[in-house]
Amino acid sequence: MVTSNLFHCRKNSWPPEEYVSRTTLQLLDFESAAPPEHAWRRRLNSHANILKEFSVTFMEAVKMVRLGIRLWSYVRKEASHGRKAPIDPFTGKVASHQHLREFRWEEWEAEAYLEVLEIFISRDGGSKTYASVLAPGQHEGLGKAGDQGISSWGWNLSGQHSTYHALFPRAWTIYDGEPDADLKVSCRQISPFIPHNYRDSSLPTAVFVYTLVNTGKERAKVSLLLTWANSIGGVSHLSGDHVNEPFIGEDGVSGYFYITSKTAKCNPPVTFAIAACETQNVSVTVLPCFGLSEASCMTAKDMWGKMVQDGQFDRENFNCGPSMPSSPGETLCAAVSACTWVEPHGKCTVAFALAWSSPKIKFSKGSSYHRRYTKFYGTSERAAQNLVHDALTHYKWWEEEIEKWQNPILKDERLPEWYKFTLFNELYFLVAGGTVWIDCPLLTEDTRDGHHQSKEMETMVINIIEAHVSHTKGAVKHTTANGYNVTGVRSEDNDETSNAECTSNDESAVSQEKGNFNHSLQPFSPLEPQNDSDDVGRFLYLEGVEYIMWCTYDVHFYASFALLELFPKIELNIQRDFAKAVLSEDGRKVKFLAEGNVGIRKVRGAVPHDLGTHDPWNEMNAYNIHDTSKWKDLNPKFVLQVYRDFAATQDMSFGVDVWPAVRTAMEYTEQFDRDDDALIENDGFPDQTYDAWTVHGVSAYCGCLWLAALQAAAAMAFQVGDKYFAELCKSKFVKAKSAFEAKLWNGSYFNYDSGSSSNSKSIQADQLAGQWYTASAGLPPLFDEVKIRSSLQKIYDFNVMKVRGGRMGAVNGMHPNGKVDETCMQSREIWTGVTYAVAATMILAGMEDQAFTCAEGIFLAGWSEEGYGYWFQTPEAWTTDGHFRSLIYMRPLAIWGMQWALSLPKAILEAPKINIMDRLLLSPSTSFAFHETGVRKIANKAKCFGASVFHCAC
Repeated sequence: MVTSNLFHCRKNSWPPEEYVSRTTLQLLDFESAAPPEHAWRRRLNSHANILKEFSVTFMEAVKMVRLGIRLWSYVRKEASHGRKAPIDPFTGKVASHQHLREFRWEEWEAEAYLEVLEIFISRDGGSKTYASVLAPGQHEGLGKAGDQGISSWGWNLSGQHSTYHALFPRAWTIYDGEPDADLKVSCRQISPFIPHNYRDSSLPTAVFVYTLVNTGKERAKVSLLLTWANSIGGVSHLSGDHVNEPFIGEDGVSGYFYITSKTAKCNPPVTFAIAACETQNVSVTVLPCFGLSEASCMTAKDMWGKMVQDGQFDRENFNCGPSMPSSPGETLCAAVSACTWVEPHGKCTVAFALAWSSPKIKFSKGSSYHRRYTKFYGTSERAAQNLVHDALTHYKWWEEEIEKWQNPILKDERLPEWYKFTLFNELYFLVAGGTVWIDCPLLTEDTRDGHHQSKEMETMVINIIEAHVSHTKGAVKHTTANGYNVTGVRSEDNDETSNAECTSNDESAVSQEKGNFNHSLQPFSPLEPQNDSDDVGRFLYLEGVEYIMWCTYDVHFYASFALLELFPKIELNIQRDFAKAVLSEDGRKVKFLAEGNVGIRKVRGAVPHDLGTHDPWNEMNAYNIHDTSKWKDLNPKFVLQVYRDFAATQDMSFGVDVWPAVRTAMEYTEQFDRDDDALIENDGFPDQTYDAWTVHGVSAYCGCLWLAALQAAAAMAFQVGDKYFAELCKSKFVKAKSAFEAKLWNGSYFNYDSGSSSNSKSIQADQLAGQWYTASAGLPPLFDEVKIRSSLQKIYDFNVMKVRGGRMGAVNGMHPNGKVDETCMQSREIWTGVTYAVAATMILAGMEDQAFTCAEGIFLAGWSEEGYGYWFQTPEAWTTDGHFRSLIYMRPLAIWGMQWALSLPKAILEAPKINIMDRLLLSPSTSFAFHETGVRKIANKAKCFGASVFHCAC
């Protein structure tokens, strides 16, 4: 927890008056028009950074030459099938950017510049006029004689007196006297990203609210114009029958929307809608159609001239009906204008909104689903019109809810300012990082097409608690929670099944005995929610825009704190997806590119690396560099995340649902204990999230995760009533901890591994990842305080402070002589998300000063004006000279692990401390042997949680 006097001497490093004049800030200080004091800021005329991508060294290239050849062949093979490989290092990366949207524009064709706002100002009866696109820079065709397109517009905003302020999910652009010196303009952008609101947060819409302040002596006629092209950019331009149609709605909302019948490559259709809110002081008009060529009925140049002359369009346009359909490849454009008079020293507000509706998402192997928002707005093309209307009538409430969420952190004077806005702005990834949020039920009719033919696809073995085999008794009868056996015949009422109120309402079949799995069950699908209140749909997000895999689990380990803190039901559903996946198997053959060997796609008992790429949920493990069924970190990470979520939410239904998978994951991982010391060993290849960094023997990273998983599994087993397994994990923990410390502790930190390689004694920044989760879940520490603080101090002194004086973050590996470990590309990299995780671990250990200095390096290198320009595209990693790898990446969401550490939830702080390690030991066992137990026993002994599904009388 943050101490009361922490950072009390910290200087405000981002004073808004250094970007916007104090007078302007005072003029805009009403109705949220002024940017908050704590926001990330940039001048619009700031030069874009030229980002530099990392490159491998000669020796690294030699080591990876075989992998490179196999990967090249795989990428080409996928391309021949019309698919993009999940990992493709051979194509160009995302370009550098100057402000929030520009990096997207650089990837689009020129007409994307149509998707901007423009301003037209007239004073003194028209003797003074100003007209400008509200974006800095000049269009490449500017000044071309006879041009009828957008280069004929007024691209004359310098941006010298204009600034952008970001505090996700809101942003402010302040035009401090541009283009009219006597007009102050604030544009605030609002997106409905509202924690714990699973309805509005799913809506594809945004609002732009313009506040106009006239400081001059004359009235000013001000027209704002939003133009939009019926194009989604790049090679995916809309084609076929598109029609735009003006509308006048209730509550003064007026605008137009596109009716779009199809897109390129037969992708699902997209409908756009833009609108403005008409009030007593604001008049809204529309232009349903203009084009970019001389052949258009009205050209872009004509449209601009009309606005310069009149400041608005003809009101009759609302009655013109749908426009003519466009031809394939043609760009159809439209505009909405809002015109108002602003009196001398007066103020006025104008609101625009944008909505886009693409109700169906279809993956490249055929599965299709409806997006989450369709649950509330349906799948009609008219949904976009309804969305844009509701955005304009609800945005004030959205702002209030966002402020309630953010203000306690923003007003906490103990926290550094850079941390406050970086914390919120890193959340950009949850909407810009490739997110799919679908409605329930998960499977649509055509989702199953093509899947029934595969005999080897993933099958499901699920129950509430595994029916185990006693060493002295015969096979037990396998029953589901609702009393049906796997053949669908009603079982006898007996002691194991008659107590219905002690069972879960999961509908899946009970698991078979170990080694005798049922391969005839239904194809794999995620666990369904337990009741309507849990129906928040299904959620996917990419590892990154360059690593195209859904919900990559070893990385979600770091990022998941953001979802747990803000949208816990989504987090629990992701864990349910992986819980079911643990108990499934997919026997299809896969070639692993690192070694060239062949294995099966998904092994039962192993946590999948990801939920897939081209057919998520149905075809997992898109990652094929290594065989991740042999990775040592995935299963412990699953156990730790599940227990943390279980402890934080106190959701006993969730705990009982996923417990079979937790126990199976622990049993599976035990095979990696090669010498019977209860501690798992690595196998001499990169068998964990650092998938280029080889590990030999016991490792600090995986070994610590395993110790933490043993403790978490013991605590969870105790909670759900599996006493035998709790005691078994406890005995193993005691034995494994002794072996871990004996093999790796060197007096000041834990060695990288127990091998004899040149980097075995390296200082790994992430060596206490297991302790991070242990403390985050309210469990007792894995080691004594002296060892924990000594290790963290060593990381701080070496991995952090010996790299550019602590201004870069924590390098992954550092030799004890103070030299960066250059064993491989990953050992010499600084991982942004890992740095945040290390900082969170420091906070939990009472080392707040070191924690924030460590994390501030990521801000300084990535987000500050003196840094490398990685804002809103935070990469996975950069080298000590600032070269990036993998822009727009999931792991930096780990900054929310810091916030979790600063304000542990009440459920963890106030819950009874169940220190299973202090309870009576059973005799240590050499393996996770089966023991007789049952659903009824588990339910009766489970601790009563507030959200329990059991009808407890305690």
